[in-house]
Amino acid sequence: MLLAFALLLVLILAWPVGLLIWANGKIQHVDAGEPSVSSAGTTYLLAGSDSRDDDENFAHDPTEGQRADTIMILTVPPRGNTSLISLPRDTYLEIPGHGWNKLNAAYSWGGPELLRASVESLTGIEVDHYVEIGMGGLANVVDAVGGVELCLDYDVSDRDSRLEWEAGCHNADGETALAFARMRAADPMGDIGRTLRQQQVIQSITRTVADPALAVRPGQQVDLLESGLGALYVSEDSNIIDLGRMALAFRAATGPDGVRGAPPIASMNHRPGGVGSTVLLEDHHPAFFASVADGTVQQSDVDGG
Repeated sequence: MLLAFALLLVLILAWPVGLLIWANGKIQHVDAGEPSVSSAGTTYLLAGSDSRDDDENFAHDPTEGQRADTIMILTVPPRGNTSLISLPRDTYLEIPGHGWNKLNAAYSWGGPELLRASVESLTGIEVDHYVEIGMGGLANVVDAVGGVELCLDYDVSDRDSRLEWEAGCHNADGETALAFARMRAADPMGDIGRTLRQQQVIQSITRTVADPALAVRPGQQVDLLESGLGALYVSEDSNIIDLGRMALAFRAATGPDGVRGAPPIASMNHRPGGVGSTVLLEDHHPAFFASVADGTVQQSDVDGG
């Protein structure tokens, strides 16, 4: 009896350890360069890459190549409030070595390394870990957890994203959640509304994954990890432990004591010439990002929060 109990204990302990080792071996790495600034705490740069060349679901989309459609910084300060700040992809800034342009141009021109340098230059916050997920990866993760509940208080029939939505809250599968996160043209708040919906998707996934019942469903754990890690690329010095800490940071940022939204915006249609319509941040945005880094940022400080 004692031997049987000992064997059972070993199996219980070995499963999560083995899963951890297996998952760490599945991680795909990408060169995201080195930090160009230094700040306290831990910050994750999250990029949703939009590579559509080989995706039949986006055959109608004229965009070529790859770009960063979603850009967020998840910051865990030494003390104070954890925050998830969405940086509009059209944010007007000076891209190191390339002059003034939209933020997502940095990814098009120089991939993760230039995007990281541009975000650090804009915010003054050191990026400790870079995490990128492909557009299709989001759908796979949502399907792996059995769908997520999403809410929107108006009807949508959007040709670009293919989102068909009846006002209210619904359980969304992966394809619908992806369209929900991508839709912009039909949103009266434009890019700000889209960033808030993207954060809602993340919050719903995080809440679903945090369900204690998942702990006793090892098969679903494997499916979830395989779906998520198969779509992820992380900086070379990041591992499964860092991703686990990132998940905890997500929970904190999207919980009742977290802060989420966009930086203060002066104009959603700033036209400096030569680059079309851009998003212009308020002049005091350096002070805002300083408050993000030191944890003093409040929900009332963010745009759209």
